[in-house]
Amino acid sequence: MDKQTDFVLRTIEDRGVRFVRLWFTDVVGSLKSVAVSPAEIEGAFEEGIGFDGSAIQGFSRVYESDMLAFPDPNTFQLLPWRGEVDPTARMFCDITTPDGQPAAADSRHVLKRALDQAAQRGFSFYVHPEIEFYLLERDSVENWPLRPADQAGYFDNEPGGTANDFRRRAVGVLEELGISVEYSHHEVGPGQNEIDLRYADAQTMADNIQTLRTVVKEVGIEQNVHATFMPKPFPDQPGSGMHTHFSLFEGDNNAFYDPAGEYELSHTARQFMAGVLHHAAEITAITNQFVNSYKRLWGEDEAPSSIAWGHNNRSALVRVPLYKPGKGQSTRIEYRAIDSAANPYLAYALLLAAGLKGIEEDYDLPPEAQDNVWELTPAERRAMGIADLPGSLEQALAIMEESELVAETLGEQVFNYVLLNKRQEWKDYRAQVTDYELRHNLNRL
Repeated sequence: MDKQTDFVLRTIEDRGVRFVRLWFTDVVGSLKSVAVSPAEIEGAFEEGIGFDGSAIQGFSRVYESDMLAFPDPNTFQLLPWRGEVDPTARMFCDITTPDGQPAAADSRHVLKRALDQAAQRGFSFYVHPEIEFYLLERDSVENWPLRPADQAGYFDNEPGGTANDFRRRAVGVLEELGISVEYSHHEVGPGQNEIDLRYADAQTMADNIQTLRTVVKEVGIEQNVHATFMPKPFPDQPGSGMHTHFSLFEGDNNAFYDPAGEYELSHTARQFMAGVLHHAAEITAITNQFVNSYKRLWGEDEAPSSIAWGHNNRSALVRVPLYKPGKGQSTRIEYRAIDSAANPYLAYALLLAAGLKGIEEDYDLPPEAQDNVWELTPAERRAMGIADLPGSLEQALAIMEESELVAETLGEQVFNYVLLNKRQEWKDYRAQVTDYELRHNLNRL
């Protein structure tokens, strides 16, 4: 028994933990949980906890349904919102087949596999996400129209306001869970907030994002508001993105940093950016996986819809943040299309794979976009060689289906399930008669 496993077992006994929640993520990004008693945990470390994988979206076919969940002792944390009455802890799990092989459809394993491939090239992958979400009046979710929980705007300080109290509580819970928060503030839309997590390796960060989503939902219930990570809940307000900053490290050295390079970017950083841009359209069905995601991308509210990069240019898909001379460890790039509803394991695996492909094949980085891309006409963008991201989930799936990079990174089972699941979503959406159609056509046609 290793030290961390021993620590978990002793903590469970010393703190009187009554329940341990074992967490894992399905292909769509939904968090799954099974609560086990403390007496079962030692056995779970050694033999796993069995479950029916065919009942989980994308996990397995009926004839190969048996799965095992092995808790990762390094992710053990007590859940602060459960209090001291019935102390409850959680651990993330790795999913295997009965013969001990990693489950092909385990999102966490998809990312681990991509990180292993980066490690074979001497790289470790660090990320720093800015996670946006809306707070809504709880009764408006059941009795439309939706109403935001406040009318504040960007960086507004609203003394005694709902958002201030909410963020203070949410940040406190996250820090009790060992998740470092760098910033939190009100965003542009009424009721819209943002929490930025301090950078960490991609595997830890994907776990942290899943935990943050749960924390935000739980604190919302406490404070009688409804928290949503839906990409675009209001047609006339900005959508919720998850802008993510990336960097590759070689040991303790930032592989993206070159003091002699333009914007202090190394050749490796420029190749990585070129790879992300080259494959951006192919991965969009994962970074923006819902019909509603495209309302954000094409809603003309600060979301990028064209494949371009720029230095400190917030209209670009890939932004090179303002560099700090002499602070090479902070050199990074930012991908701005990904939204807050993405499966972070799959999204980060694909962004890493795209960047590594650019390094391996020495892709050329296209010229920098120095203009406001949002203000360019389609003809102007074409003349500058700037392509667009897919305009709908249907288009994104059609492009992804032809992508060798996505198929190889996700693996056959996840790749096929995403196509099947999302095509059904598009089919269901296409059959809907919307309020817009009724308002504009019912009386005049």
